[in-house]
Amino acid sequence: MIISRQLPSVCLAALCLGLSLAAHARTPAPAQTREASAEIRRTAFGVPHIRATDERGLGYGIGYAYAQDNLCLLANEVLTVNGERSRYLGAEGQTLEQRDNLTSDVFFKWLNTPDAVFGFLQAQTPEVRQLMGGYVDGYNRQLAERRAQGLPAQCDGEWVRPLTTLDLVKLTRRLLVEGGVGQFAEPLVGATPPGATAQASISRASLQLAEARQQRFALDRGSNAVAVGGERSFNGRGLLLANPHFPWIGGMRFYQMHLTIPGKLDVMGAALPGLPMINIGFNRHLAWTHTVDTSKHFTLYRLQLDPKDPTRYLLDGKSLPLTPQTLNVQVRGADGEFQLVTRTVYSSQFGPVVQWPGKLDWDRQYAYSLRDANLENDRVLQQWYAMNQASDLKQLQGSVHKIQGIPWVNTLAVDDQGQALYMNQSVVPNVSAAKLALCSDPRAGTQMIVLDGSRSACAWDNAPGAAQPGIFAAQQLPQLLRGDFVQNSNDSAWMVNPAAPQEGFSPLISQQDLPLKQRSRFALERLGRMSGPGQIGVADLQQMVMDNQVYLAGQVLPDVLQFCAGDLGADAGRLEAVCASLKTWDRSANLQAGLGFVHFQNVMQPLLKHNDFWRVAFDRKDPQHTPRGLNIDQPAVAQALREAMLGSVTKVAEAGLGAQTRWGDIQVASSGERQTPIHGGPESLGVYNAMQSVPGAKGKREVVSGTSYLQVVSFDDQGPHAQGLLAFSLSSDPASKYSRDQTEAFSNKQWHALPFTEAQIKADPSYQVQVVGEGAPAKR
Repeated sequence: MIISRQLPSVCLAALCLGLSLAAHARTPAPAQTREASAEIRRTAFGVPHIRATDERGLGYGIGYAYAQDNLCLLANEVLTVNGERSRYLGAEGQTLEQRDNLTSDVFFKWLNTPDAVFGFLQAQTPEVRQLMGGYVDGYNRQLAERRAQGLPAQCDGEWVRPLTTLDLVKLTRRLLVEGGVGQFAEPLVGATPPGATAQASISRASLQLAEARQQRFALDRGSNAVAVGGERSFNGRGLLLANPHFPWIGGMRFYQMHLTIPGKLDVMGAALPGLPMINIGFNRHLAWTHTVDTSKHFTLYRLQLDPKDPTRYLLDGKSLPLTPQTLNVQVRGADGEFQLVTRTVYSSQFGPVVQWPGKLDWDRQYAYSLRDANLENDRVLQQWYAMNQASDLKQLQGSVHKIQGIPWVNTLAVDDQGQALYMNQSVVPNVSAAKLALCSDPRAGTQMIVLDGSRSACAWDNAPGAAQPGIFAAQQLPQLLRGDFVQNSNDSAWMVNPAAPQEGFSPLISQQDLPLKQRSRFALERLGRMSGPGQIGVADLQQMVMDNQVYLAGQVLPDVLQFCAGDLGADAGRLEAVCASLKTWDRSANLQAGLGFVHFQNVMQPLLKHNDFWRVAFDRKDPQHTPRGLNIDQPAVAQALREAMLGSVTKVAEAGLGAQTRWGDIQVASSGERQTPIHGGPESLGVYNAMQSVPGAKGKREVVSGTSYLQVVSFDDQGPHAQGLLAFSLSSDPASKYSRDQTEAFSNKQWHALPFTEAQIKADPSYQVQVVGEGAPAKR
């Protein structure tokens, strides 16, 4: 369900109507030469192939189709980005990200101010605005039809309302700051000048959840990608694997679709909620995907405060006031009455003040401001629409260089001519290594960049040719064009291809000489096995994901079993079953993997926190094979292993798991009351098919993030050939027939050919057509 409970209506009709009209009044109306209309042709799994004669009609069809499948999901996200959860659902409730409603509302009131939102809309090209306007009208058409029939229970409330174009802008701005200030909502909302009464009750538990979200960011939104060039592919053309790991619920849940404007656009793939274009996909001549990068997209500034007033800071010796911004949130009380809650956010010229007790304290000497480069990125929608229309890699790369709208991801792409491209071309603060050395405390490291906010010389530099002030220009960022391959699994640009290391960049862009993730090492090993011409085919890339190899097991399990073969002393009786299950485990995260996989996860979770437990330490000259082994000859390591194994015995017993339990009995995806077993496992163990799951009832684990949209694309003279799956299925509505069909196919490892040409679409056994247009009833 989208929300956990349903509340009575609290909206005054006149007020709601007035707010809606005001929002529409501020939205520039797209030029309309004809009424919007579109064909929505659905094939297997309900995948919509949407065709229109122009952008407005295309947007209309996208919005209508999306609302058919995910109306409640989008309505919930719109409520969130407008900062209205407390008004309708109360301050004590939580978002899907486990953030309390009031904190979420204050944050989005700060982020999505009228000036920022309207300015973003004004910056869009006419084509993008047509797409957005059409999307809104298509969604609203389907909302009206569904409301007449009766809305689904999970969103049958007054808080569900028609969209405006400004809502789509707010959704996009939320996406932009996911890699920056969006991770600091609690510290931003709770920042209070010393001596003042705390203005918001940001609990220790809320801050702990915020820290956990920060640490999980690259996991919940991670990805694998392999782009194979003609020197290695089976037919001398480009070959691409896209394997993004994104949340299975909420505002980052992909939607699969195919978009066509005859003679102008023909692109298929997946998009995030509220976006009327493809984020990851393919067209007639090329295919591309994204992976979350390691670049920094924000920096902190340590402000030196005026000794006389902690709401003033010193810049080049001059005392300047922090700028207060008053934010008002309507909160519905338990009695149904409204009260106005006011919060104040303070900002320096470097951005809002954030306060994290014990980490980023606001005392009488220092405070911390956060500057997020993507707050000024109003180019992201133009960027993806230009990529959708690119006819070759040169055009795709040229659009990225010019627009610079990619927020916080790498791009990997191939074309039908056999070229493979990697680009780390996201929006990165322009802070060189030299400036970092002058303006930051080296003891803080580079995990989170903290610059000196008392000197204007420490401000971000402006680069000639950059699309916005304060970011690196395209030519200063890593990119690599190869004929063999490039790959990335959320590591830096350093080892995308070991034959051409990417080195010498600012630490904010890409760092080198650091251990690679287990997934990257797995990918490099697999690709290294297929080193000859023409050796890599579609099935090889599919198998990288679907064989579910636990790469770390190959490195440490021999040492664990050696420990088991030794004298286990008084613990022998308790450890015997653990050792036996580990010995018979097939080292996979497949559904049939035995209890040994559960024990391996439990054992390695504490051991991986120690960098000195390896038998062979990391060697920057051999990053593909180090570190490795478990140094059980050291007493401390042996004792830690013993304790981890004993802990696993306790955990397995408490969960009620028996010797015959299989991984498919534990890890599941739920849709309503139905559960589907899901293969894959933790990325920290080197499972390429990375899955994030959380404890559920009766020993189950519920998938919350991981492999989401899958595609493998090859080319021949007839165009693209794609196979893929949307692992969590097309619809988030449990009542929809498209809510778990692809999930079951994913569980069974059944990839599906993606129909792209007209002949393929019409030949699909599930083919059906719906024509939707303004001023006319929908036709099937």
